[in-house]
Amino acid sequence: MPQREQTLFGRLRSACRADWSAYIDHPFVQRLGDGTLPEECFRHYLGQDYLFLIHFARAYGLAVYKSESLEDMRGAAAGLGAILDEMGLHVKYCHEWGIPQQEMESLPEATATVAYTRFVLDRGLAGDLLDLQVALAPCVVGYAEIANKLKSVYADRLEGNPYRPWIEMYAGDDYQQVARNQVSQLDRLMERRGGPGRMEGLTTLFRQATRLEAGFWEMGLTLAE
Repeated sequence: MPQREQTLFGRLRSACRADWSAYIDHPFVQRLGDGTLPEECFRHYLGQDYLFLIHFARAYGLAVYKSESLEDMRGAAAGLGAILDEMGLHVKYCHEWGIPQQEMESLPEATATVAYTRFVLDRGLAGDLLDLQVALAPCVVGYAEIANKLKSVYADRLEGNPYRPWIEMYAGDDYQQVARNQVSQLDRLMERRGGPGRMEGLTTLFRQATRLEAGFWEMGLTLAE
């Protein structure tokens, strides 16, 4: 999902181009697209993603608390609703892969899961709403961009690909709108909360979050605990 470079998200992505490429073009992602990812890797990812989403829901709850306007509260509440809806779809999807919810609830968190989710919550607690939303952005917007790219690049190989439903879910209109909303929210927050010297810190934050997202893919590919 290409973004105009003049948006805050576009500027952050450009400033972290190498890290962003390592994330959206990670071998885990490429093997999702061509259908060669081992099923045990995908199952491991699915289980950890369930735990991941629980903490992201908490992060959006924190965003409501951090909001200073009704508009921001509504935006955070919409994000929380989207995450909870995604979790419902995730549970159903995992069930289709033979992974019951009870099994996922009992899983220990992998190191990569702890690293990114706690990073997001820590930045949200220590900083303001803009910091929190920037920390969330590589996941929220990145998944939309990844899915669009996979759907385009591997269009002629999606038939029979066991991961096609995952790709099409994140490439679908509903999720794409969630990502667009995130980009717009970042711009609104930057307009109110940005200032001289703010960009450097936000870039550092975005880069670290992007690296932790790539680490989450690596966890899935290597079956790391």
